[in-house]
Amino acid sequence: MRQFMYGLLLYIFLIIPPVANLLESIMIIHMHMQMPLLVIAGFLMARYVQHRFPRIFEKWNHNGIPGILLFMIIMVYWMIPRTMDEALTTTSVEVFKFISLPFLAGMPLRDSWKKLTIKGKNVIFIIFTILFIGMGWLYIYSPVQLCNNYLLIEQITLGWGFLTMAICLLLYLIFLAFQDGSKIE
Repeated sequence: MRQFMYGLLLYIFLIIPPVANLLESIMIIHMHMQMPLLVIAGFLMARYVQHRFPRIFEKWNHNGIPGILLFMIIMVYWMIPRTMDEALTTTSVEVFKFISLPFLAGMPLRDSWKKLTIKGKNVIFIIFTILFIGMGWLYIYSPVQLCNNYLLIEQITLGWGFLTMAICLLLYLIFLAFQDGSKIE
């Protein structure tokens, strides 16, 4: 119950208009702070929902694969430049952001992660590493401004943020490989 309250308080804090506007005013903070915090809020609230409605998760996510696929689809959707742009200009898209990230990404992530094998978890890390490299390259080397609501320099900064995250994930995978051969398959 305590984690649910923390997640709910974080969620409420993030949807307060001045806080949301502040976090959305800088591109890298919008993508690499607000959106992950929304996922974390859902992740924290998920334990209560799992205990309150256990059959829902057991029925459609018994092995963790459907939930992790939903998580990945939502995360990839919000990395698209146009989607990020529309979240600032279209109210319905912004509302969808505040619903999809905690409830369609954070909650399924919590339910799915413990059900995945080590190999499955490593595949997810590899996919996101490749995705972050691709997004970093796109945002840095795009000859045009991808988001109308942000400056070109913010776009380049976001690209370097993606590349930094990719390097961190790669270092983590290398660490797992050298720490114990059974952790990475």
